[in-house]
Amino acid sequence: MRIAVIGGGPGGLYFSLLARQFGPAREITVWERNAPDETFGFGVVLSDQALGAIEHADPAVVSGMRPMLARWDDIAVHFRGTTFTAGGNGFAAMSRAGLLLTLQRRCAQLGVPVRYSSEITDVDALAADHDVVVAADGANSLIRERYADAFRPTVETGKCRYIWLGSDLELDSFKFYVVDTPGGAVQVHAYPDSGHTSTLILELSEPSWRAAGFAAAAPPRLSPGESDERSIGIIAELCKEILDGHKLYGNNSRWLRFPTVRCDTWRHRNVVLIGDAAHTAHFSIGSGTKIAMDDALTLARSLQEQPSTRAALAAYEAERRPAVASLQRAAQASREWFENVDRYTHQEPQQFAVNLLTRSRRVSYASLRRRDPTFIARAERWFADAAGGPPAPGPAAPGLVSAPGQGSAPDGTSPPMLQPFTLGGLDVVNRVVIAPDGAAGVFPARDGVPGDLQLVYLGGAALGGAGLVMTGPVSVSAAGTAARDGAGLFTGEQVSGWRRVVDFVHTHSPAKIGVRLGYYGPDGAAKPLGELRREFAAAARRAAAGFDLLELDCAHGRPLSAPLSPVSLTPSADRVRRALEVFAAIRAVWPAERPVSLRIAPAQWCPGGDGVDAVAGIANEFAARGAAAVHVCAGTRADRDVYADRLRNQAGGKGAFAVIAAGSIAASDVDTIVLAGRADLCVVDQPTVDSPWLALRGIPDRAISKSGHDGGGCRAP
Repeated sequence: MRIAVIGGGPGGLYFSLLARQFGPAREITVWERNAPDETFGFGVVLSDQALGAIEHADPAVVSGMRPMLARWDDIAVHFRGTTFTAGGNGFAAMSRAGLLLTLQRRCAQLGVPVRYSSEITDVDALAADHDVVVAADGANSLIRERYADAFRPTVETGKCRYIWLGSDLELDSFKFYVVDTPGGAVQVHAYPDSGHTSTLILELSEPSWRAAGFAAAAPPRLSPGESDERSIGIIAELCKEILDGHKLYGNNSRWLRFPTVRCDTWRHRNVVLIGDAAHTAHFSIGSGTKIAMDDALTLARSLQEQPSTRAALAAYEAERRPAVASLQRAAQASREWFENVDRYTHQEPQQFAVNLLTRSRRVSYASLRRRDPTFIARAERWFADAAGGPPAPGPAAPGLVSAPGQGSAPDGTSPPMLQPFTLGGLDVVNRVVIAPDGAAGVFPARDGVPGDLQLVYLGGAALGGAGLVMTGPVSVSAAGTAARDGAGLFTGEQVSGWRRVVDFVHTHSPAKIGVRLGYYGPDGAAKPLGELRREFAAAARRAAAGFDLLELDCAHGRPLSAPLSPVSLTPSADRVRRALEVFAAIRAVWPAERPVSLRIAPAQWCPGGDGVDAVAGIANEFAARGAAAVHVCAGTRADRDVYADRLRNQAGGKGAFAVIAAGSIAASDVDTIVLAGRADLCVVDQPTVDSPWLALRGIPDRAISKSGHDGGGCRAP
């Protein structure tokens, strides 16, 4: 087998040496357009796990790397004069030049020739003369461009500017600095890359970049290998407290915007892409080199194991694509967090640190606790103080326990999900909400009267320890029921049925209970506004007989959701007048001391988050008229708290309402979301008998006896 490798970076060299080991008879040649000692950038980061995988594949590579590695365990967040440090992370870094030297030497030992300063101009001829052509020529891949019709690449350019720099500053860990400037926040990602040098990546938004004077300083063009010295001088002044007298220098350093590369496929005939040529992941998750080397290992192994080249390339892509997609999702969340860091600088430093560390959604409260219990205990104490809750679990929620690995902190402080919250004057004992949706929320209700199924479901959730339980869809009229035999609140019999449920929740638990009112009939779009107002107001009067909270459903039900749904909408009274007038009719008859919430579905209206700022404007319109909370329904687990986060942290966290996040949220996610300040409460997935948090233990016997049982049977739901 003859293999041509285009690109002598970490991915290309690592593939070549592994492919030679797996098939000694193979003829492998690497073409690299630069000289052997010519490279860009500074340090590359690898986790302990990544190093272990490299060592397992070829111990000689890690043996060559080890003397040059700078290791650290801590990640320190420096923000507004504070430093919060989380340990247990296990990372190492070395200079990119050192890594290339190690891989070059290993290729030489194995007899893999590398042709430096050699540019491939005719890839078709190369492909015709080889069994496999591996394109490892980076994010600006010429091979990917040559076969663009086959690979179908897309490139999404980030909003921030960044520049990669080096310093003789000696660091002992990874450090995030947020430097306040008149134009906005400047972020510095800094880490050691040897015993005596460090890498600093400066990143900032376009407005901050211009306000800091870089637009005027940066030259329009730079020659290859030349650095933007004027910008480096400005950065040295901005970061003088960080540098503490140490030098800052460049290496082909210039302002860039990060390109996120994706391809529909990574293979075309016998040409295959690996590393940045196939996909990129933002540097803030530190995985670019790791992903390329993982690609290299998988491709080399597939060529060894599969019966043909075609099968090997297909197996490589099938194995790597899910892992890369997951990393790219995390990298995108991380990139967007840093692009919008000004949105979070209103947070208290402790919360800001948690938010930053969990920004990719791959690091959770539970994983932080496993890595560094002291860091999480400190955060829990801060959160408990801010919430005004008890320092240790009390008898208020006997059934609610944290998921595995999420018990009380070493000092007895309750985790964030168990801390109380005041929602528009309504005291809720914890941050967990049960709000059935879809088929789970539409239990049969003959003539709209809730029966035993509603009692068992909502009562069980309350006994299980949820702070707030919400009904499924409840219609304000017979014509507007959500489904056949759907529940309603438009007759006296229905009021009595709901009072039975409400009384049970109030008698046997500290939970609060809310009703979701909507109009779901097929004729809703044509229904006169005056009639809608009267029906909603009448239902609200009936609900006031016992419910603690009323929620107006503008997520489903055409007469209220349709006017809010276009992506092009603007937060004007004309566009949302229908829903606002219904809301006003409810608020006029609903007790002033009890909250009203708004239920919306921006994931349906604005896929991918586009237009969510307009949705925030709509939420603000309702808040100005008395909405105490916005219940944000997300579409999938991947975006479970994205929309809630945008609303919760809009305008420097000055939103006039509480935010309830919903969308495939597991109980184990709640601690992370509320501690990071992405929402105030969370709707968790439908509880089941084996849910880790739903445990009917410690419930007083009176709760069983008053429900008509003698306490001798099974207490599990």
